[in-house]
Amino acid sequence: MTAVDLRPEQKAAALVVAVGPQAAAHLLQYLAEDEVERLATEVAHLGRLGPETMAAVLREVAEEADALRMFASGGLDYARELISEWKGSRAGDMLDRLMSNLETLPFGFVRDIDPEQLVHVLKDEHAQTIALILAYQPAAYAAAALRGFDSAARAEIALRVARMGRVSPEIVERVEEALRNRLGSVSSAEVTTRGGVVDLAAVLNHTDRSTERAILERLAHMDAEVADEVRALMFVFEDIAQLDDRSIQRVVQDVDAKDLAYAMKGVAPPVRDAIVRNMSQRAADTLLEEIELLGAVRRADVESAQTRVVAVVRQLEDAGDILITRAGEAELVE
Repeated sequence: MTAVDLRPEQKAAALVVAVGPQAAAHLLQYLAEDEVERLATEVAHLGRLGPETMAAVLREVAEEADALRMFASGGLDYARELISEWKGSRAGDMLDRLMSNLETLPFGFVRDIDPEQLVHVLKDEHAQTIALILAYQPAAYAAAALRGFDSAARAEIALRVARMGRVSPEIVERVEEALRNRLGSVSSAEVTTRGGVVDLAAVLNHTDRSTERAILERLAHMDAEVADEVRALMFVFEDIAQLDDRSIQRVVQDVDAKDLAYAMKGVAPPVRDAIVRNMSQRAADTLLEEIELLGAVRRADVESAQTRVVAVVRQLEDAGDILITRAGEAELVE
């Protein structure tokens, strides 16, 4: 069987086989459960494929990825295309609802702009204006934009986000009007409560560890009470020690072993003990040996690994596989 003979579903199965189980696992997390089941069925029935067929499938994937590279950021046009492909002739009603929902979102048009471009446009704006715009963006987008400002500006913007409360529609409309002149269409807004320590914590949870630490340190000098409130709402690598044993076991199961070894370099004994006691003796011995063999490592590498581990923790929490009890939340009993 050649690549030409394969159905699209079979090509997807061939790709999963070609990249190997570890890389395939990362791909599957982006699929719905029923899609994973269908793909697994195709893999099971795929049979043996020659090296020429596998190479042809990989080449086709690479060519399509290269052709779509300029469109990989998503955006409204991509959303329209996605819904049209999914629903076909029935896409009209869903597209109408999509446009209606977007029109009610303050600064909704900003989401189609690259964060770096937004930073370039806003770099000379007042911190309060920038904070207002970022407070209405998804946390991951706001974090990407925040990284583009210098350290002093980041701290000032973060403080403004944390202190923000109710915003009148007139203010939102004025800021949108000014931004629209440079960036595009604008949507109107009702009075909403946005910003505050919860939103700032969400943004910082999506930044890299060094950016997160720098902002919190500056924030502590500017307003120690706000900084403490934000820290209480965030989850950092050291907080793994506060998880229940079953959650720690699930985290250890899902994280990359090399990332875990790097992440544990120099951590406090309670954190190391909490992780090690939730591993089998053999796995724990292997991990401790790997940590020892790493020797001296750069702090940046440790922090990057910790960020990736924390990302897994957040993914598991979002999926409902583990539960994180934060400061101020009621404790659970079984």
